[in-house]
Amino acid sequence: MDSSEQLPRARPVRRQSLHEQAIDQLRNMIVEGELGPGARLVEAEICRHLDISRTPLREALKVLASEGLVELLPNRGARVTRVSVEHVDELFEAIAGIEGMAAGLACRRMSVDDLERLKEMHELIVRLHGEHKRHEYFQLNHQIHEIVVRLAGNRILAEMHSKLLARARRIRYMAILSTARWDEALGEHIEFMNALSTRNAERAGEIWRRHVARTGEVVRAALSAETERPRIGPLYA
Repeated sequence: MDSSEQLPRARPVRRQSLHEQAIDQLRNMIVEGELGPGARLVEAEICRHLDISRTPLREALKVLASEGLVELLPNRGARVTRVSVEHVDELFEAIAGIEGMAAGLACRRMSVDDLERLKEMHELIVRLHGEHKRHEYFQLNHQIHEIVVRLAGNRILAEMHSKLLARARRIRYMAILSTARWDEALGEHIEFMNALSTRNAERAGEIWRRHVARTGEVVRAALSAETERPRIGPLYA
């Protein structure tokens, strides 16, 4: 399937901050599988779909390449990077360690107001799950993971996490395409909030570390299964 066939839901980018909005639009299309692994990104077609010129598009592609979502091809445009089992293993091993440590610190350091805010977000994420609103759930889940790391109050952890998070977004979305994993992940969120509410930092850190690691395990299994049978199209496209 060529890139023009993989852009059905693209909407024109607003004229404000074209560079940033092109990044957001393309990132979401890659993360949510509208542009599958290995898909060629033809500049003329992308520009037409996003209603932008080549300059902001090329700037956007450079940013997405730095996030590991796009591979720039000399004199041949760009394509969406493929996700390998080895990459998933290494990435989620690192992120699970960072987020687990951050969760324990956040449990000890967050204020009462911080905890109340997380509870409100948790209640919303439970409702989104019940309404099967996968896109909205995913966006809010991403925010929760960011906030937990920020509440740890450790700038070095936050910087490391920020560099890895963009690469992890696509893999996290792959995981919740499995309804079983989506249900399981919500249960882990509930466990985590219970640990935060009782200020059990050790338990909160372990639950969150296991929660992140489990996401990597699910996607790893899906990728391994994909390599064992003939490919009939891009994974999760």
